[in-house]
Amino acid sequence: MTPIQECIQNKNNNINAIWIMRQAGRYLPEFREIRAKNPDFIKLCLTESLSTEITLQPIRRFNFDAAIIFSDILMLPFGLGQEVKFEKGLGPKLGELDLDRFTNINKDEFNKKLNPIYKSISNLSVNPILKDKDLIGFVGAPWTILVYMINKMSPKKNLSKKIFEDKLFIKKLLVIIEKFLKIHIENQIKAGASIIQIFDSWAGLLEENIPEYIYEPTLNLVNHVKKLDTPVICFPRGINDYKTFCDVVNPDMVNIDYNINPRKAVKEIKIPIQGGLDPKVLLTDKEILKKEVKNYLDIFKDHPYVFNLGHGILPETKIEMVNELVNFVRNYK
Repeated sequence: MTPIQECIQNKNNNINAIWIMRQAGRYLPEFREIRAKNPDFIKLCLTESLSTEITLQPIRRFNFDAAIIFSDILMLPFGLGQEVKFEKGLGPKLGELDLDRFTNINKDEFNKKLNPIYKSISNLSVNPILKDKDLIGFVGAPWTILVYMINKMSPKKNLSKKIFEDKLFIKKLLVIIEKFLKIHIENQIKAGASIIQIFDSWAGLLEENIPEYIYEPTLNLVNHVKKLDTPVICFPRGINDYKTFCDVVNPDMVNIDYNINPRKAVKEIKIPIQGGLDPKVLLTDKEILKKEVKNYLDIFKDHPYVFNLGHGILPETKIEMVNELVNFVRNYK
């Protein structure tokens, strides 16, 4: 059994397992080299040989306990036929949203568009580098996907108030999103993903309608993954009440963000926990890093815990700081 599965399934709290969100990314010089030659991000995600190579890069460097497929949560709207582009300095830009077209989309057409992702997972699942490690597939949570599809860009830049106006439209779109997220999840598991993580990047935007837009749609996905006999991790970033989320949605593990007090989390959350460290700590110095990491490891010493960050690793992070982090976690007693 892999270290992360040991933590999730057997609630083992003596594992010191570690992986990092966005571990295959811009802080790695070998990734930057590939990216410089491949400016089209969507095309890069759909180039089987390159996405496979990028997924393995952080494993070769740091020997993490899991690889996470190099892809993006916005492959879902892309698969549905909505235009998705990534512009430097601006992030994702999405095209017009055609609900009638999405309603009539063919499952085979969706699968064909995203098939290179599944091929990459299949290749990785038999790669000897990943022996005794997990291969994580992932999706965006329904709410986060809906926000991007309607807002057509990151809500961090500009959140359209129209999102909350037409509740019937939102319900119809959520049904379509949920249907195809389940297909996308199932395809990743069939290809060889051993864990699924659900990223609700914009859960923190909502102050009301949380059961309707976050708990219920995410619970439907979690139950779907569990029926496929695969562990599921949820990351409802920015949500105010992690305890209620865990009680209602009941994933196998929850990733906490860096705004959550870890002492409060360990008291309130009964399921295994992952993450929490502010990625900015990796931009400080080695002594501060070790102090902050030790704080998390001490707090979760008697709780099933996988070390990770409270958000994705930052592009300006230095390699030596990641090495320091991994060595400290591995040698912690």
